[in-house]
Order: sequence, then structure tokens, then C-alpha cells
Amino acid sequence: MNRMNGKIALITGGAAGIGLKAAQMFAEEGATVYALDVSEKALNALKDVKLADGATGKIVGKKLDVSNAAEVEKVVEEIHSEHGKIDCLVNNAGITSDATLPKMTEEAFDRVINVNLKGVFLMSKAVAAKMTAAGKGSIVNTSSIVGVQGNFGQTNYSAAKAGVIGMTYTWARELGRKGVRVNAVAPGYTWTEMLATVPEKVIKMLEEKTPMQRLGQPEEIAKTYLFLASDESSYITGQVIGVDGGLKL
Repeated sequence: MNRMNGKIALITGGAAGIGLKAAQMFAEEGATVYALDVSEKALNALKDVKLADGATGKIVGKKLDVSNAAEVEKVVEEIHSEHGKIDCLVNNAGITSDATLPKMTEEAFDRVINVNLKGVFLMSKAVAAKMTAAGKGSIVNTSSIVGVQGNFGQTNYSAAKAGVIGMTYTWARELGRKGVRVNAVAPGYTWTEMLATVPEKVIKMLEEKTPMQRLGQPEEIAKTYLFLASDESSYITGQVIGVDGGLKL
């Protein structure tokens, strides 16, 4: 359908998991996608990623630590200078460092907040300046069901993802008059590397608690990113869309 034909898209955490699936989809819909990631191993593997036959877009890997303000400004400026525009940003990068409140260290709290919340702020601030000057653009933030409902052992992650929702609502108000839309996606439990260390009995419990009786697939989240980034959602802003199979924690 080429819904993203000619668009310049930035996806953080774009070399693995949901971010990689989104990068593939965006490229197959015609976008030039910058997969921004801190992992050199994941970035190197991008050369092996295959796009569907007839795809007119492409994926370009760039190393970036979203919690580093200087790096963020440099990379955004480089991309904008090359293309003269940035059409959409997907703030997908995220990490976890779980522990119950008495056992959670300050370092673990700060690390998750720096990537999952501050990183979203830094990326959006840099990109919003370019988008507002152009009078158009779409920012898609990744929150989580945990940011809406909280979760055992995830004080840092819950706080960051709840903060992302607050920033989404705020930026939608601030930037809407300047032609920039801001929305968030709140995934439920999804089959990515983050679940690799979760015990099987916990996975089973989550499946049983989910009305759809299964966990999500990365492409189901990526499709929502694609919709919100594309012109198909041209009158949607300030929304948090749950993609969680109906799960209530």
C-alpha cells in the first residue's frame, strides 16, 4: 500500500524486538527508516534483514544511546540535514531492571528512568523542533500496560511508562496547533527478549488472565505504530492505545 512512501522515520530500539518488526513494516510501506539502537551486535545484524519483494523503503542502522542528550542532538541533526525533514518518530527503546521496592537500588531506578523516560523526552524534544518548523509530523511513544496498571517488582518501569503517558497528553496539547500529532501505544505482554527470563509458570498465568488467552506478537504492536505514524490516523492525537488482549493485571 506504500502508506509511508517517501517518509523519513526514526525508530529507537529499532534493531531488535518490536522495534525491528516496526522498522521492517515501515520500510515495506515505503519509508526510509533509521533504526536507532545502542546494541552494535543488533545493528550489525540488520544487514541480514530481508524486506518483502517490491518494498520501496529501506532500513538504515545508527548507533544511539537515547539517554545521552549530545548523541541525540547529533544524530537527529545529521538525519534532518541529509533529508531536510523527519516525518515520524517512534520512541520504542526500553529496558527493565526489576526488583521489589525494598530491594530496588537507586542505580537500577535511575537506569530505567534514563532510557525509558528521559530518552523519550530527549528524542521528542529534538525531533519536535524539526516537525513544528515543517508544520507536520507524528510522534509515537511506547508506554505499557504496566504504566497504566502498575506491576509487582517494577517500580522503575511503571513510573517511566506512566510518565510517558503524561508526556504524551502534554505534547499533544502543545504541538497539535503546529501540525504535530503525539500518541502512545501501551502494549500488554508481548513475545520479545524481555520475556526470556520470565518463568514458564508466570507466562502461563498471564495467558490465563488475558481474555484472548495468549500473549501478543511483535507485529501486532508494530502495526499500531504504523497506523499512528501514517496519514491514516491524521485526526488522532493525544491517545493511549492499549494493545494488550484485554489483560487486567
